[in-house]
Amino acid sequence: MRRNEELGHSASGGAISNLSVMRGETRLHEPMARHVSWRAGGSAERVYIPADINDLAEYLRGLPAGLPVVFAGLGSNLLVRDGGVHGVVVLLHGALKRIALESRLKGANWENEAAEGHGVVYAEAGVAAPKLARYAASHDLVGAEFMAGIPGTVGGALAMNAGCYGSETWDVAAQVLTLDRQGHVTERSAADYTLGYRHVALNSGAEEWFVGAWFRLARGDGALSRQRIRELLNRRIASQPLNLPNAGSVFRNPPGDFAARLIESCGLKGMRIGAAQVSEKHANFIVNLGGATAANIEDLIDEVEYLVSRRTGARLLREVRIIGTRL
Repeated sequence: MRRNEELGHSASGGAISNLSVMRGETRLHEPMARHVSWRAGGSAERVYIPADINDLAEYLRGLPAGLPVVFAGLGSNLLVRDGGVHGVVVLLHGALKRIALESRLKGANWENEAAEGHGVVYAEAGVAAPKLARYAASHDLVGAEFMAGIPGTVGGALAMNAGCYGSETWDVAAQVLTLDRQGHVTERSAADYTLGYRHVALNSGAEEWFVGAWFRLARGDGALSRQRIRELLNRRIASQPLNLPNAGSVFRNPPGDFAARLIESCGLKGMRIGAAQVSEKHANFIVNLGGATAANIEDLIDEVEYLVSRRTGARLLREVRIIGTRL
């Protein structure tokens, strides 16, 4: 890390006013291939790894108004184009990592909640979703087992209502903690959002990022919960190409159908552009065979979309997020 006095201006010309008091880590021109699960793509102009939520709030307050900000966790549904990313990428994994049992939900009538046999786990946005599943099970709380199959962080799971095996993140997320560009921290409930399949939108339309959440879970048999987690992980290992860099499911499942079935029905398993390949194990995965560029991956996504639409009439919607500039 360079000294703070060397980092005081953004490429857009605005001064970042509070670097001298920041407790987190700033990196310039950071290769994002290190931070996305596809292991491909360009560099971020600036990366910030916060010390905690208060540090992140202070950092955001000091940014120039027009400087773009992107939040990233494990990078498991993210592609950074080869030309890189202008602005700031905030890395949460390994930074916002607190996880703990809570005595009650904020503002809730906990006497009634407890009588119904529930408990609460609080997890910050940088906690890996599988860790949340294991932590809950170790405290005899059940219902979060499916999160062991989500290859991302709590923040990412909240932002896209990630799910698998018939359950979704907001099925168990009772309350969330958010942060806006001005550094304001707000507690919200599901009622503040429009929720859907791989879709979460704040009703007010304001720009906020998830930094933590309270998960309301039933009390149950922790041993059975841990067994269920092992079973789900075994299913994932058996059905997904986890031996190669990938970003999980590339496309959302259309209503009443599966993206993988549509792609496979078009004979696209194994299709390649450069070192990017439609997985031969699971058609809704694109894998990096070694040395794939972000352009290879994006071009393959585009081609799969086009061919499925032309041959079946179905429109595939992307689950992955693509940011940055093409070379």
